[in-house]
Amino acid sequence: MSGEVLKADCDFTKEVDSLIPEAESLAAQGQTQNAIDKLLGLEKQTRQASDLPSTSRVIIKIVTICKESGDWSLLNEQVLVLSKKHSQLKQAITKMVQVVMGFLDDVPDMERKLSVIETLRTVTEGKIFVEVERARVTRILTHIKRDQGDISAAKDILCELQVETFGSMTRREKTEFILEQVALCIEDGDWTQAGILGRKISTRYFARRTKKTKEELEKRKQELEEKARKQAGTEVGDTADLDKQDVEDDVTDLKLRYYEQQITLAKHDDKYLEACKHYRQVLDTEAVEENPDLLKPTLQRVVYFALLAPYDNEQSDLLHRIAQDQRISAHCPTEGQLLKLFTVSELMRWPSIASNFGPQLTSTDIFAAQADSKEPKRHQRWLDLRKRVIEHNVRVVAKYYTRITFARLTQLLDLPAPETEKYISDLVTSKTIYARIDRPAGVVSFEKKRDADEVLNEWSGNMKSLLGLLERIDHLITKEEMMARIQPAEQKAATKQAAARAH
Repeated sequence: MSGEVLKADCDFTKEVDSLIPEAESLAAQGQTQNAIDKLLGLEKQTRQASDLPSTSRVIIKIVTICKESGDWSLLNEQVLVLSKKHSQLKQAITKMVQVVMGFLDDVPDMERKLSVIETLRTVTEGKIFVEVERARVTRILTHIKRDQGDISAAKDILCELQVETFGSMTRREKTEFILEQVALCIEDGDWTQAGILGRKISTRYFARRTKKTKEELEKRKQELEEKARKQAGTEVGDTADLDKQDVEDDVTDLKLRYYEQQITLAKHDDKYLEACKHYRQVLDTEAVEENPDLLKPTLQRVVYFALLAPYDNEQSDLLHRIAQDQRISAHCPTEGQLLKLFTVSELMRWPSIASNFGPQLTSTDIFAAQADSKEPKRHQRWLDLRKRVIEHNVRVVAKYYTRITFARLTQLLDLPAPETEKYISDLVTSKTIYARIDRPAGVVSFEKKRDADEVLNEWSGNMKSLLGLLERIDHLITKEEMMARIQPAEQKAATKQAAARAH
């Protein structure tokens, strides 16, 4: 086991305490190699005796002397040599890597910094007990590549990491890594890879949590402190940083970053229904609900993408559920009126929709009435909205008419004949409606033809219903006749009783 601590055969604490000052004095005199040679001799003894504390102290002192001398190539050499020593303790390697990672900010130039990073990546390659350290070093390298403008190289380097399999990394840090991987893929234009990586994050992690009491927060803080104490000296891996977000377990920032990326992916692929669902998840965030500047645009986009989504049972159900949200009418009355038009079975004229709602819609970053070379998707969404209005009108006509002349249909839809035929064909192909066009007669039929079995089944069902009604009527008539016979007998008995009382 990587976290297992071997029992020391001998304690070299005194030897280490006496040798380290000597090595420091030699290094101060410029005899860096002599100081390191002295420490390497003691390191062999502590390593063979499995004395972890002493081995860690010696190794850390060796790399510290190299760093203080400014000889970064010697540092790289010693890190590689020490990590490859026979029976080298895993915990000692972990501590050495962590210390050298702390030196990166002190490297004087970029070339030497990259050499140290590559040395650390070489040392940590294929070693599970330093997987978290390797991931963090790789992340630093990625930031350097991105700052240099090499987005493709940064993406390739970071996406090599399969952080979701790292058992010693906190869930929050895993999520941050994957979000950064997705961001680089989007920036590089690798949309397929971004979608694959985004699915590695479970949305249950972002589920809304109840606020914790002070007692619960204090208890969690103590648990994390205990975990950090255990991992500090005897266990490798994550060190459980006790910042505010860890203690409160607040993932709002990660949730908003995640859904922002998913919305970008959905917009790129024109998956309007997915974008609407993602905006609804953003809406279900306390930070958004309590901020009017964020609430209104989010509500608007929920409505926009719900209307843009192609019609099906899921879209229709979602549209009606969104229409029941009272916040839309309160914060976005214009969008609420447009939404209502799509939820009732009435015809809409596109020219009136464009004139009444166009200025409001095109003022956002979602729609554009004219083609935009910078953002062509905006104009495409405007055309898609027109298409949804026409499709809605066709469904309304199909609901109220079984047969209609083609001329009358084009008049109702405000469309030329070829475009009318195109939209009817598209809806029939998607099985949204049933329609047949008789071109010579100029008639469109929305009534689905039935075969003999369907007609007979309907007739059988009607006859069964009719016989059931007749049986019920017969029962009611019999009941009325029985009541009619009982009532005269009761009246006769009452008359006799009255006469007897009179005498």
